[in-house]
Amino acid sequence: MSKYLKYPTVDLPNRKWPNASIEKAPIWCSVDLRDGNQALATPMCLNEKLDFFKLLVDIGFKEIEVGFPSASQIEYDFLRHLIDNNLVPDDVYLQILTQAREELIDKSFESLAGAKKAIIHLYNSTSEQQRRITFKKSKEEIKAIALHGVDLILARLNLLPNTEVLLEYSPESFTGTELDYALEVCEAVVERWRTKQTSPVIINLPSTVEMSTPNVFADRVEWFLENFSNRDNIILSVHPHNDRGCAVATAELALLAGADRIEGTLFGNGERTGNLDIVTTGLNMYTQGVNPELDLFNVPALSESYQKFTKMDIPPRQPYAGELVFTAFSGSHQDAIKKGMDLLAEKNENDSVWDVPYLPINPKDIGRSYEAIIRINSQSGKGGIAYVMEKEYSLIIPKNMQPQLREVVQQYSDKVVHELSPKEIHDILRKEFIDLEQPYKLLNYKLQTDTVTGEVIFVGELQISQTSISISGSGTGAMDAFINSLASVITSNLEVVEYHEQALNSGTNAVAVTFLALKIDEEDICWAGGYGIDSSHVNFTAILNCINRRSTNN
Repeated sequence: MSKYLKYPTVDLPNRKWPNASIEKAPIWCSVDLRDGNQALATPMCLNEKLDFFKLLVDIGFKEIEVGFPSASQIEYDFLRHLIDNNLVPDDVYLQILTQAREELIDKSFESLAGAKKAIIHLYNSTSEQQRRITFKKSKEEIKAIALHGVDLILARLNLLPNTEVLLEYSPESFTGTELDYALEVCEAVVERWRTKQTSPVIINLPSTVEMSTPNVFADRVEWFLENFSNRDNIILSVHPHNDRGCAVATAELALLAGADRIEGTLFGNGERTGNLDIVTTGLNMYTQGVNPELDLFNVPALSESYQKFTKMDIPPRQPYAGELVFTAFSGSHQDAIKKGMDLLAEKNENDSVWDVPYLPINPKDIGRSYEAIIRINSQSGKGGIAYVMEKEYSLIIPKNMQPQLREVVQQYSDKVVHELSPKEIHDILRKEFIDLEQPYKLLNYKLQTDTVTGEVIFVGELQISQTSISISGSGTGAMDAFINSLASVITSNLEVVEYHEQALNSGTNAVAVTFLALKIDEEDICWAGGYGIDSSHVNFTAILNCINRRSTNN
């Protein structure tokens, strides 16, 4: 494996970041309107960018990179529209990007005229690869480009007399730049700026291409900060890309290493595999008890707006936002979630610590609902099926009945090969356990009590296939009397071994639901149910349905 070289590690024997924890939110900077927009197959139009900008302000971003106005007329016009129409809140910084070229910086200053707060983001590539292949320049020549850019900006600050201007500098491709050289260039930039300005410089360390594991990036950040001559002169920012799929972890570990600020996009849109996903990073903090200081708590609305503006879809497994992230198909997962939900329901949810297996966040906290948490396919378990029936139809399936229900649901799912809707499952329950009228169906009945013995006497008419017969019997209760009345037509020994009754509503016409288990000839235990207003008839129907199920299955 000599084709690829191993990324160098950092000599940092006393690294501190592994023992640190994230205690507060960073300064957030959205680059959706610039970095994100340039990665779209169809870039946003002016109105879409205006709506997106308003969304970012409403979420709570105080720093928003709005474009590269010196390189794009559309982005120049957008910036001017924001300023000329007074659409920027007084506490929001408009960030623009520029290279260290005089004509670009002139255009940049022209675009910012009248802005209250601005961040001018200057960058040039410092990586060994870019110096050698792209620019064919020495380290000194590359550093001179950065310093020339700072001088051009300083010389023009008088053109923005009423604007608070911050400088941001990025040694582009920081991940491909030697650490000591990146430090040298950034130190020189800060020193040049601070000769005429007192504001700190935002030093942004981008993983323009993600080249290492997140721990190595954290080492680089910690080394950089420990070796920077005056930490108070800088705001340390990171801009993680996602080439290795680790942008969120890279950002989190960079915060542990001392970073103050993060640049990213709402759902990680960006060149190649994308930028840091700010929604995921912020909600990760929330699950650890840290306020992200951004309003990310209506994820469905954020997702809808993002997809409208960008014409991009959110993958179904995207953390927090994906359609399926709060959905369990696995039987064991479903069972654990149901038990956690049941336990939570016994407490005051708002005052309790969130403690539900497999769900690191309460879906309700971010605008999602419980109803979609458990969904059913052939891999689903009995607990998940029961959960769906309870949530969608208020039907409490007895625990010992759940395996029999799961069996018929799984057989159906294997046959149709698709996810089952709650209605499909309910239809299966009705068809297989309740609406069974063959071969036995109770047509009518009367109950009375023997005044001498106190026994209940059952007299009724039973349909067997297409024939009607009269049956009668007595017992200690209505169900016992009914079972004894069946002895004349059914030779099996019958015994109700488990019984569950519930009311689906209230009032004189309340609908009763019975699920019961009937032991037949000391062998089979068959579950079935009944619906209706007359609770006795419901119980008798449930018994017959058990017998009908056994007859059908045999």
